[in-house]
Amino acid sequence: MTSAALRLVTDQEIETFWRDGVVCLRGIVDPSLLHAMVAPIEALLDTKELADMSAMGDAMAASGLDVQRGDVPSKGRGRFFAGVDHWLEHAEFREFACNSPLPETAGRIMRSQWVRLWEDSVLTKEPGTIERTAWHQDMSYFHVEGTKVCTMWCPLDSVTSDSGAVKFVVGSHLWPELYQPNLFVSSMAIPGTTGSQAPDIDTMAQRGDCEVVAFDTEPGDVTIHHARTVHGAGPNTTTRNRRAISLRYCGDDATYLTRPGSALKANHHHVVDGQPLHNDDCPLVWKRD
Repeated sequence: MTSAALRLVTDQEIETFWRDGVVCLRGIVDPSLLHAMVAPIEALLDTKELADMSAMGDAMAASGLDVQRGDVPSKGRGRFFAGVDHWLEHAEFREFACNSPLPETAGRIMRSQWVRLWEDSVLTKEPGTIERTAWHQDMSYFHVEGTKVCTMWCPLDSVTSDSGAVKFVVGSHLWPELYQPNLFVSSMAIPGTTGSQAPDIDTMAQRGDCEVVAFDTEPGDVTIHHARTVHGAGPNTTTRNRRAISLRYCGDDATYLTRPGSALKANHHHVVDGQPLHNDDCPLVWKRD
């Protein structure tokens, strides 16, 4: 999987990322790269390596807790699955995260001299999934700090707003506050974390206090957003799958910063606050010539 990107990112796309906190890169990679990841994702589902976020939502709702949901469809309910760090155990995911055109694309967007992999993540919403992905910032979950930290969202299916396209708050990467991480299917903050709760973005958008954007995407398109950009996603009300792989990359100014209450990664053995990321924990996946 050493093929090059279908094109280079443009200066305008780089400027959009830094201005808005998100940019959609149309036709940046060969769609076959994404199609090849369908079978590995289905294999993860078969082996139960992904967390059933719908089941977690059911348990929370049964306890009287807040759960972000849409209406139950008449033709049956789908499930929301999520997982991280598949690159550690599966060669296909390691190739996709480390040796595809995506690290270079991230590096050029971030204006970085090099790129390290923080994690990969699989996110799939089956047809009829009612769970929403609550508004959050990725940086709140990472034990890292820096201006050059991003997430690339790579769809394996045609994705539209009604199938759960990711929604982004334009310019929110420039907001001064880092909000508490939540449980994805709920706006409730993870106990023990610091900061304030994320604001009610839906109400803010209705009042015109912020701008929310989403992108219809096809395999080969990639969205890339800053780790501080507030984002979320709706349910999947269609008859189509909404499968995606997210890649979280760090650039040349990233350093470790332990965040209280957020889980530490089992494969990170060299976390020293204020120090650059260690290659054993976060492999170097691209370096500018």
